[in-house]
Amino acid sequence: MQTEKISWLNFNPVMRLQALPSIHKTLLLAGGLLIGATILWPSSQEFSPQRVPLSLDVESILTQPAPITAPLIKHPSFVRTIEPGDTLSALFAKAGVDQQTMYKVLEADLDVLALDTLMPGNRISFWQDEQGNLSKLELYFNAARQVVFSRYPEGGYEVNEINIPGDWQDRIISGGIQGSFYRSAEKVGLSAAEIQRVEMLLKDKLNFARDLRAGDSFSVLLNDQYVAGESTGVSRILGVSINMGRSHVTAFQNSDGNFYDENGQSLVRAFQRFPLLKQYRVSSAFNPHRHHPVTGRIAPHNGTDFATPVGTKVVATGDGVVTLVTNHPYAGKYIVIEHDSKYTTRYLHLSKALVHKGQRVSRGDVIALSGATGRITGPHLHYEFHINGHAVNPMTAKIPMAGHLAGSEKHSFEQLVASRKHMMNLG
Repeated sequence: MQTEKISWLNFNPVMRLQALPSIHKTLLLAGGLLIGATILWPSSQEFSPQRVPLSLDVESILTQPAPITAPLIKHPSFVRTIEPGDTLSALFAKAGVDQQTMYKVLEADLDVLALDTLMPGNRISFWQDEQGNLSKLELYFNAARQVVFSRYPEGGYEVNEINIPGDWQDRIISGGIQGSFYRSAEKVGLSAAEIQRVEMLLKDKLNFARDLRAGDSFSVLLNDQYVAGESTGVSRILGVSINMGRSHVTAFQNSDGNFYDENGQSLVRAFQRFPLLKQYRVSSAFNPHRHHPVTGRIAPHNGTDFATPVGTKVVATGDGVVTLVTNHPYAGKYIVIEHDSKYTTRYLHLSKALVHKGQRVSRGDVIALSGATGRITGPHLHYEFHINGHAVNPMTAKIPMAGHLAGSEKHSFEQLVASRKHMMNLG
């Protein structure tokens, strides 16, 4: 019995405390009170020397971006304003960027083809990291348009176009004919490109070399682009009026983007869907969301590919001016035609160009022979259609069709013309 009591006390601390003599209980209680007072008594140093008190902001921790492991390069290592005679390879060499990297950038540029459009006055900037790798390349065309190439961690480059809408302001240019229309228009402030656009708009209505006489007059309503108060040099023609004694010719841009005379008759000949004399099989359709088969990244296919044998005749799909004839390591030989300030077409992988830069072409004119130049797997023609600088599906896009305005459309257009003619007469 005694053994059982001791065994139970060993496992019950309360009973063990009650079994102690009175003097032991008193000493044990005093010691406990002393230890408790010591723990609770305020100290002059509440934190150990190894710990620093911090204010914990949970919200900021949850919203902060992931830490940057590499230092951010704020300033370009090389900047150059393009001058006549500059070449791409020379610019990369001056920037200290090797040719292999240049070709990687050109490969990324295949979907944009921005490097080929650099002109004197444009700016190119290179950013390099501590290892000498090209981390970023920026093409500055004007305040409204830049193109940026950014390096992927594993190499290769992503391309991004930056287009800023900006603000648009009207400008009126008026003058009289003294000599040729070109010289007369240039004298009062129209640029070569603007004069060419006027001539293209009215070429079916007026022979500029034969029909104009000294004393005839003209007026052009332009719309100029500004970004943060800075002119981008981009302009749109809204209206043209040429007076020749008792007769006159006019062209006004409607809200649909197409041009009509003041009576609502179309001045834009219809585009044709296909850039070929006969229809060929589509080997690769337009796809802005195509995934690259190797990287898995979005690699847009901004045009339509036609399976054409080498030497097939390629035709202009609309009236326009050839703005570029060049050779690209990936796009091959290609041609760009500007049809007005809104529409542009591209023809890639050609074997031979039959036109030159600055040449005017009409719908259906043979401009080239198809081929297999550039980086492709087989002969074909790659055809692109751009509206306001953006690639669209040339097989389904809503493009200008010859005709005339009627009903409510014509009524709205007549009001627009009346307002613009008033402005031009004041000018």
